[in-house]
Amino acid sequence: MTVKLLMQAIIKFAAGLILVGLLLFLLAGTFAFWQAWLLIGILFVPMLIAGFVMMFRNPALLRKRLNAKEEQKEQKTVVALSGIMFLAAFVIAGLNFRFKWFVMPDWTVIIGTVVFLFAYAMYAEVLRENAYLSRTIEVQEDQKIIDTGLYRIVRHPMYSATLFLFISMGFVLASPISVAILLLYIPIIAKRMKNEEKILEEGLEGYTDYKKRVKYKVIPFVW
Repeated sequence: MTVKLLMQAIIKFAAGLILVGLLLFLLAGTFAFWQAWLLIGILFVPMLIAGFVMMFRNPALLRKRLNAKEEQKEQKTVVALSGIMFLAAFVIAGLNFRFKWFVMPDWTVIIGTVVFLFAYAMYAEVLRENAYLSRTIEVQEDQKIIDTGLYRIVRHPMYSATLFLFISMGFVLASPISVAILLLYIPIIAKRMKNEEKILEEGLEGYTDYKKRVKYKVIPFVW
């Protein structure tokens, strides 16, 4: 662990917290947006805990995820589309609360929260299982096939976790329009996975055989 890495992690965490808070509360026009407080709590508290765990147990993984930048033009486009999707979803959620367009009932917020926390636990498990995980698409030096745990069920469990994480955010914020916007994550990750699997097949020994053994990418028996 280094002071530089710690400061970098704190700055990125604080920037994300401030940005999400501004988008939700500024557009809602009030701090009484309790669903936004709920989302911020279940999003950033586990993120803070996970950050400290990586800081002390696997600083190399934390550094890799903090500093990762896509080099391929196609993947830069995917990242940009994801950012626009989140921006639109949070803006609409704030406006939806302010103007009471289509506010979902509290029980859907509770279900969304449960799904979100389950997906967060899945995300943490994937991080634990796969030390080669990166925010960019690449084949790393000495990288090996991971085919245990969740990787025995689907080839891309990280995308499984983030799919449920992102879509459930719309339910937590009680905004059906935001849910619809966040569903755009499906074609976004489909495009990303197509490119990722091509790179893995070309550069990672044994990946073609792994694809034959594990047939589903994200959701068993579905996708």
